[in-house]
Amino acid sequence: MPTTLIDRTPSAYDGPLLIKNLLRSPVRQFPNQEIVYGDFKRQTYRDLGERVGRLASGLARLGVQPGDTVAVMDWDSHRYLECFFAVPMLGAVLHTINIRLSAEQILYTINHAEDDVILVNTEFLPILESIRDRIDPVKQFVLLDDAGQAPTTTLDIADEYEALLAASDPHDDFPDFSEHTRATTFYTTGTTGLPKGVYFSHRQLVMHTLGVLSALAKTGQGSFHGDDVYLPITPMFHVHAWGVPYVATVLGVKQVYPGRYVPERLLALIAREKVTFSHCVPAILQMLLTHPSVDQTDLSRWKVIIGGAALPRVLAQQARARGVDIFAGYGLSETCPILTLAHLKPHMLAWDEERQLDIRCKTGLPVAWVDLRIVDEAMNEMPHDGKTPGEVVVRAPWLTQGYLKDPENSERLWRGGYLHTGDIGVIDEEGYLKITDRLKDAIKTGGEWLSSLALEDLILQHPAVAEAAVIGIPDQKWGERPVVLVVPKRDSLESFAERDFCDWLKGWVDQGTLSKWAIPDRVLVVDSLPKTSVGKLDKKVMRAQYQELLSR
Repeated sequence: MPTTLIDRTPSAYDGPLLIKNLLRSPVRQFPNQEIVYGDFKRQTYRDLGERVGRLASGLARLGVQPGDTVAVMDWDSHRYLECFFAVPMLGAVLHTINIRLSAEQILYTINHAEDDVILVNTEFLPILESIRDRIDPVKQFVLLDDAGQAPTTTLDIADEYEALLAASDPHDDFPDFSEHTRATTFYTTGTTGLPKGVYFSHRQLVMHTLGVLSALAKTGQGSFHGDDVYLPITPMFHVHAWGVPYVATVLGVKQVYPGRYVPERLLALIAREKVTFSHCVPAILQMLLTHPSVDQTDLSRWKVIIGGAALPRVLAQQARARGVDIFAGYGLSETCPILTLAHLKPHMLAWDEERQLDIRCKTGLPVAWVDLRIVDEAMNEMPHDGKTPGEVVVRAPWLTQGYLKDPENSERLWRGGYLHTGDIGVIDEEGYLKITDRLKDAIKTGGEWLSSLALEDLILQHPAVAEAAVIGIPDQKWGERPVVLVVPKRDSLESFAERDFCDWLKGWVDQGTLSKWAIPDRVLVVDSLPKTSVGKLDKKVMRAQYQELLSR
């Protein structure tokens, strides 16, 4: 299509969208705002700007050049935030290593990403020591230490983080370069095979920041603004902690980084630092709401986005009972990640609590710049009637353009010119998306499709159930049949009975809420449910474990 391009005088500045431009204004405008790292350190935005410069200078002294890859193995800390900026601002690539993967998987991601320098917390030295001889090529290691004592290690440590910064120039001049330069790489936990590398450019991260900012920086329910205090409870290695640290920095809010996720420590930080905004997966929030310390913690000013898995209604009710402004968000590792947020529209604020919960637990409304559709296998769009399901496909300026060094899966991801999420959902008349299942987790039994997520949401309303998962097991007669895995609450371990539980489920059938096909053939009481490294239910592992057990 012919268009008219703007005229540019030779001296005009093009203004590439670079991560450095997210940092400049808040450092100048909010120089005394605090950044807290647990019980270890307090610093200001002025310090952040200086330390980012020193880190970049120090890495350059170690030989890091544009295009090199710098990896980080750390708990959530002020150091991680500094790496979020300094490494990409050098023109290098930041690889955020998933510290919860196995040593073999970590080795694979290090070699696949071709890391040149690894910044490693003392606690993770044993992992690197166990795989050091197989890391290729030779890397440099920088030590991250909270204890203040030099550890004994077989690794050849090039420098210690604070010493590196102290010996470096704080006034690094960061040049412009293409906004399409790769800024970050990290690896999905994957459902099959080896982890997949996803990657994002400076432009994509800046656009994601602006898109999320436009959705959150508003008045009313679920807002995120300059008076808030931010505490991420999603690992910084996982999709840049959902990209919210960049948003928090642009807003100039007080930021609190907790280190390792320990319930009593998180609750103490929320109380001490007066935290008002967080995000986490359902399992983490459940852990906090059931911890004994929660009764001494005021959560009435806390706003929490729940992502990574569906927000169970019973969990939302528990959070609302303590005054938490809870709502769902949605995205994937491949989408940077935020695509939707379940904010209430202004006219919904007058609704009663139960009706509002229907909205808070949905997957949400697409944020700015997100073109989200539900389609059939031929890419035909499905009606927005809240009933007709389809696969969720998306376009947005910040979606990974492929998998690193994996052209075949990259094309499969983007078939038809839209990124395929692998999720099944419906969109209602108000425009809210609700994920009803993963394509691979949906259960077809007796010719009927069952949503494992919907069934789990009902099961979690049973007073004796702490956690639950529904998986499909092959069945010769019906194709598949649902199996329910239940972790009972501690006070119900001995009294939980499968027959009583199934009778309770049949009550939902009688009410018309549940299909008769959803009544499981088996209910297995288990001590725990397998989870991925980021706290999601790992149904791949469950299917493998329990299919073998049930086939005996």
